Amino acid sequence: MQTQSVSSEASPPAGIVNIKAHGAKGDGQSIDSPAINRAIDAAAAAGGGTVYFPPGVYASYSIHLKSNVSVYLDQGATLLAASTPLHGMTSGGYDAAEPQDPAWNDFQDYGHNHWHNSLIWGEDIHDFSILGPGLIWGKGLSRGHTDDKDLPDTMKPGVGNKAIALKNCHNVILRDFAILQGGWFGILATGVDNLTIDNLKIDTNRDGMDIDCCRNVRVSNCTVNSPIDDAICPKSSFALGYARPTENVTIANCFVTGGYEIGSVLDGTWKKMPDSFRTATGRIKLGTESNGGFRNITISNCVFENSRGFALETVDGAICEDITLVGITMRGLVNSPIFLRLGARMRGPKDSQVGTIKRVLISNVTSSGAAQLPSILSGVPGHSIEDVKISDVYFHQVGGGDSAMAAIQPPEREQDYPEPTMFGALPATGLFARHVKNLEMSNIEIATERPDHRPAFAMVDVAGADFFRVRVPKPSAGPAFSLKKVSDFRVFGSQFVPDQSFPQADDKLL
Repeated sequence: MQTQSVSSEASPPAGIVNIKAHGAKGDGQSIDSPAINRAIDAAAAAGGGTVYFPPGVYASYSIHLKSNVSVYLDQGATLLAASTPLHGMTSGGYDAAEPQDPAWNDFQDYGHNHWHNSLIWGEDIHDFSILGPGLIWGKGLSRGHTDDKDLPDTMKPGVGNKAIALKNCHNVILRDFAILQGGWFGILATGVDNLTIDNLKIDTNRDGMDIDCCRNVRVSNCTVNSPIDDAICPKSSFALGYARPTENVTIANCFVTGGYEIGSVLDGTWKKMPDSFRTATGRIKLGTESNGGFRNITISNCVFENSRGFALETVDGAICEDITLVGITMRGLVNSPIFLRLGARMRGPKDSQVGTIKRVLISNVTSSGAAQLPSILSGVPGHSIEDVKISDVYFHQVGGGDSAMAAIQPPEREQDYPEPTMFGALPATGLFARHVKNLEMSNIEIATERPDHRPAFAMVDVAGADFFRVRVPKPSAGPAFSLKKVSDFRVFGSQFVPDQSFPQADDKLL
């Protein structure tokens, strides 16, 4: 749209509703949400239009989006989430969290089940947008859990915990604005179809954006700094009361990190988190909530810095198919560059079955300075990850593993919450694969900063493993491969590993 500043005194062009004309003060102290909601109602009553935020600071509680209405935050405009007591309010504050059916209320965390207790929310609406170069500052939002044992529960009436929450919507555009301290979720979109998220800058204290049970989604050109939680997180929870897949999603040209102090990316100071902070998250993760599954997902041309790596998780019965990760740069990861987990937590309806991960393509990935954990592909006994192709990758790890680590037999932990650290130390430098069927790897280099006694690749219960043009650390204190219960194995065309093939290798080092 063509940007034009509109003062509170001027008559706005037709179709533009200035919130100051409806009583908004913009002084950072007055609660402006009633005026903002009046402006949105006026635009909706006129058949649609743009609700305009001129420069100013608009302290607000819950704002209600409407169909056919665009919210435009001009340069210098800040929508400020007003503060509330964390122990709740007897009246006023943010809208109450809506009640949920107890039959499925516990299948996901509290925050995924509620949308109305947010700074901005919309439900069952369509054809709307939030645009403009302004700022949404969730200063008064709860992070969704208690920071101090003496603080009351933060999930009380009047308390808000999300910057933007959308449920059962379609034809939505979120573009160009910034979010600072977005609460539990900067953006929570559940059951939203035809969703475009473009050119956002999110510098936040928990999740940047959660895309849950959504279809036809385009995320592009976004910067997300989220040291404490995930940056971009497609999910497929049971929050709608049924299992709905997240599908037809592209995430492109994004920068994700957990390595900077909150706010320093937006103010341009880029202050690194202290060296003592070793739990940075800030990643792209599919899961953990995974009842409905993931289908047709492409993640391309993205940069991960000082964060956890890419994760694809199905532990609640979801079917995950046709996932592509291509053109990825990773630097300074705190754990595994790639984590694929098929688990059996089964948080969902009693008749749920263990899910699947099939047809995953990973290519053109470079990772440098990653921690000691290798990349991980791990199913559970009787349920294998299937049809994984990994090509043209360079994994540089810190190394330093000793012979005791090389002998580790990691626990299964089928029902545990999925994280790369869940198995403890692992007996591989570059890749640990367990319960996998049809694994193909080509043009792979594993490098270590320090000598490592572990094999570059450790495989357990793998059926069909094909390796072409593999480079392992040289000099290396460990073997190239450890094979336990591996069938139909082949390695060929590699400089430091002789061509070999085995129909069955029950316990073999190469």
